[in-house]
This record gives sequence, structure tokens and C-alpha cells, in this order.
Amino acid sequence: METVLSTVGLTMRYTNKLALDKLTLDLPQGKIVGLLGPNGSGKTTFIKLAAGLLTPTEGTITICGQSIGPATKAIVSYLPDRPYFSRQMTVAQQLDFFQDFYADFDRGRAETMLEALGIPAGAKFRTLSKGTQEKVQLVLVMSRRAKLYLLDEPIGGVDPAARDYILNTIISNYDPSATILISTHLISDVERVLDEFIFLYQGNVVRSGNADETREETGKSLDELFREVFRCLPNC
Repeated sequence: METVLSTVGLTMRYTNKLALDKLTLDLPQGKIVGLLGPNGSGKTTFIKLAAGLLTPTEGTITICGQSIGPATKAIVSYLPDRPYFSRQMTVAQQLDFFQDFYADFDRGRAETMLEALGIPAGAKFRTLSKGTQEKVQLVLVMSRRAKLYLLDEPIGGVDPAARDYILNTIISNYDPSATILISTHLISDVERVLDEFIFLYQGNVVRSGNADETREETGKSLDELFREVFRCLPNC
């Protein structure tokens, strides 16, 4: 099985905080991987490094064997943890933007998903609820034909009724040869779609593995295991 993302000794230090501490891990091709941890564990920092928005203090990170740069940004589809579009843009204008900017954007797929969600193309972003704004961004991100999808809290701001639709959208709208990394604290909601998981704490991996095998070995859900592991760690 090929590796999509690989890090060796990846370290990110802010002025007074060590966000990632010599992190070494591989993400395999064709898997949905959960990046799970409490607030401040380094999840968003890791995703921003993979997206090319931050430069590591030390260590390396590669995607499909390439160092972070224009070539990797062309094959990575990134969903940040908060909306970033101009509030004056319409949904259709956002589609235009993605179509112009990304060669792998499938506009037909995006329009089909927006219609299924009942989101009008002519609506301005500022008129949409926070949850609907997040749905629009997820649709755009998942409508690219990327090799790696980086989703930072994709269901954090939507109501429970919409979460199943969004998760089904994620698993049914990506190439099986691609990899999806989902960062979230809503483990009970996402664990059914995960193939692999990574528990991150203070910039270190404290546990990782195959989701089904771990559930079988421990007799616990990932949510239960998460609570057990992090209950024993300081500041959790």
C-alpha cells in the first residue's frame, strides 16, 4: 500500500508553545483517517502544515513523495475550521472561483450536492447560516479530484441531523485511491466512517491503528477508548 503523507521528526514551535514534537507518521493511500485529540493537541497545526500554510520548525513532511509546495497544493483539498470566503460572494461565484483555480474541480458534482442540500446558487454567503456556510465549503472541497483531503472539524458547526448527510457526502464523493484526514472532537459521530485513527496529545501520537481491529481487540468504541486514554493524561 502506498503512502500519501509522510512525516519525519515534524516539529512546530510557536513563541511559547511546542505544538508538534518530532512527529513521525505515515498516512496510507485509500483510507479515511481520524486525527483525534483534545483542544490544543496540535491537530489544526498538523493540517495547516500539510496544506502548506505553515512551515515547520524542524523535520520534514511530504505528500506523494513531494515536499510541500505548488505541486502538493495541486493535489491537496483543504477544508479549514472556519469559513473563509467573502461574505458578499454568491454560492455560484464560489463555484466559479474553484473552477478557475483548481483544474481538478468537478462543477457538476458540486451543483448536484448543493441541490440535494437545498442551497440556492444565487444566495449570498452572508445570508446563509453558519452551518450552511460550512456545508457549502465542504461541497466545494469534496468536489475536487484530489489525492489528499484535509478536513478540519467538518461537522463541528452543523446540526446533528445534517451530520449523517455530510459524512455520507465525504465517503461517497472521493476517489478510493485518495486519502481523507478528518480532524474532529466529535468522535462518536465520525468513527463509523473511519478506517484508521490517530490519537494526538500535546503534539505526540499516543495511540493509532486500524479502527475495526482496535474495536475488536479492546471491546470498546473509539469514543470510549478515547475517553479512557485521555482521562489518564494531564490537562485533559
